[in-house]
Amino acid sequence: MSLARASNDNGDGRMFGAAHAHMHAHTHAAVDAAARLIRSRAPIVPDVAIILGTGLGALGAAINVSHTIPYEEIPGFPLSTVESHHGRLLFGTLGGKHVVAMQGRFHRYEGYSLQQVTFPVRVMQALGAHTLVVSNACGGMHPAWAPGDIMVIADHINLLGDSPLIGANDERFGPRFPDLSACYDASLRALAHDVAVAQHVTLREGTYVAVQGPNLETRAEYRMLRLLGADVVGMSTVPEVIVAVHGGMRVLGLSIITDQCLPDALVPATLAHILAVAAKAEPVLTTLVTGVLEKLPA
Repeated sequence: MSLARASNDNGDGRMFGAAHAHMHAHTHAAVDAAARLIRSRAPIVPDVAIILGTGLGALGAAINVSHTIPYEEIPGFPLSTVESHHGRLLFGTLGGKHVVAMQGRFHRYEGYSLQQVTFPVRVMQALGAHTLVVSNACGGMHPAWAPGDIMVIADHINLLGDSPLIGANDERFGPRFPDLSACYDASLRALAHDVAVAQHVTLREGTYVAVQGPNLETRAEYRMLRLLGADVVGMSTVPEVIVAVHGGMRVLGLSIITDQCLPDALVPATLAHILAVAAKAEPVLTTLVTGVLEKLPA
């Protein structure tokens, strides 16, 4: 990647392992507690949940915000530890739809379990959201694509070495063995392409691979990931998508390519450069997401 696939460690020494994962497994009681607090502060039933990736928090400025809730005030929510992630839930309207947006997300490399990383997805679904729009900044490995390009995710490869669904399964959330053969909704992808054509925007389509991070990849690793069939690489998105699909949500994934990861022409990546590319591409992402939401059935 992209450093933008990431955040900083919160330094509280959280440990991993089966016992830790079990401690943070999603429970209806925990989800309900968070949802009750949120409803008391923002009595809105969202149609769409949006996760804003690294450097993409300003997309929230396009939302007509009616309520804002900091993560630290929501029971069970982790805290975002990256300087480019604001760490709050935004409620309002975008493209004529009621939305809830995470302005700041969480990552495995921060020390969180994947259950913690994905807890907000359960909560946003409990609030009423039936569609998830997830964005990220990523490193581009497709030789014909350039920094600043936007890719709609058609499929993913999970190399995080973990799943947010490990542990006891509550059938009220979803099935024990959810099918991921079409986790990125085909009709939403087609809609995104239609909007891109109408807006004269180039929209790529390809496969996202999630790695643990926080280090960026070696030249040999980029070669391996490309051979595996990935077009872009990042450190997020896949856990949230797995949980959303497990719960029956439709998913649209959009990636901003912030740096080229071509092993034979590799240059060191800096966070400043990545954030600058993301900021330049963000207006296009904003109009694209807005256009898709406008065309979604009420």
